[in-house]
Amino acid sequence: MKYRLMDLLACPICKNFPLELIVFSEGPIKGKFSWSRCEEYCGFEGKRIEEITEFKCDDCFKREIKEGILICNKCGRWYPIIDEIPHMLPDGLREKEEDLGFLRKYRDRIPERVLTRGKPFNLSSA
Repeated sequence: MKYRLMDLLACPICKNFPLELIVFSEGPIKGKFSWSRCEEYCGFEGKRIEEITEFKCDDCFKREIKEGILICNKCGRWYPIIDEIPHMLPDGLREKEEDLGFLRKYRDRIPERVLTRGKPFNLSSA
């Protein structure tokens, strides 16, 4: 997933924007790319555009998020980023065992609130 996608993503359930991003691993983008500055929110800096004094767009557009998590701080839902793809499905279409496996794998890097109270699945309800 490219950092610039954070300028567009909102929670599919409650529509909250922006989502919190925690990156577990990233790598360089291969090949050519073109870019334009984000409009409202910079995922690379984790800030709204008006809060940024020095833009690092060149660095941002050279990186790809391989594994991570997106968290909605309004409704408590979380969405894994697996193999560069954000899995932002409605609750009824999510795979419980896959999601729980993701939480277990990265439990030392995921906030406690997600591990114990995250929706639709968490380790307390497993």
